[in-house]
Amino acid sequence: MNISKNSVVTLEYTIKDTEGHLLDSGADPLIYLHGGYNDIFTKIEKELDGKKVGDSIEVALNPKESFGEYDKSLVSVEERGEFDDQIFVGEQFVEIIEGDELEDEQKISYTIKEITKDTVTLDGNHPLAGIDVIFKATILAVRKATALEIKAEHAR
Repeated sequence: MNISKNSVVTLEYTIKDTEGHLLDSGADPLIYLHGGYNDIFTKIEKELDGKKVGDSIEVALNPKESFGEYDKSLVSVEERGEFDDQIFVGEQFVEIIEGDELEDEQKISYTIKEITKDTVTLDGNHPLAGIDVIFKATILAVRKATALEIKAEHAR
């Protein structure tokens, strides 16, 4: 079966920077709903269109095509007292920002970048923001999406 709209695709993948350093080993397969549902980057989805199990791809992506440009405004320095004693550099957590009745809540994922006696530096950028990457993948499985997956607009 070839990949087409409303296919659920399973990929084995790696992400490297342009110098060949491994950024994501793809320890778990990537499973997504194909067909413009924003489950995977557009350039990768276009490259996978029409492929079948066993095919491989390699796609170069700039930050705008992948994890976004690095935004310094998403870095903040907070008072150390706002955090518990068990925090560590590299720890990630999600902050939920409540909206009013007209807005949905927003979730921002932060990574702790630095801890000093008085402050904690948080970074709300994706860890791969601002980096040109090479996405390599091999297709492990392709199947038709269920009606529930199509309605939800993502694979289950």
